[in-house]
Amino acid sequence: MEEDFYRGRLQEEHGIPVLLPDAEERALVRQVIYQELCLGTVRDESRAAYWDIIRRLVERGAEGIILGCTEIGMLVTAADAPVPLFDTTEIHARAAVDRALLDIT
Repeated sequence: MEEDFYRGRLQEEHGIPVLLPDAEERALVRQVIYQELCLGTVRDESRAAYWDIIRRLVERGAEGIILGCTEIGMLVTAADAPVPLFDTTEIHARAAVDRALLDIT
């Protein structure tokens, strides 16, 4: 999250302000990803913690949430979100299909 991959492009190229979870929340996000989700473990407590982080971001003014890791979609889905969720796994898959279809037409 601290890297500029999404944040830099959104802010600098498109003028979209980016909010990040605080340091403690970012540590929790990383811990859940690497110590649970990457190992195939999905815990209700972790799901609740992610929703709490999302809720706090929305309270701070977030109008959408980027799920910037392929595993996060195992915990949270757009159906339950108070703002749009952008699942980068789905976005990349759709772009790959669109590109493949362009190449065959």
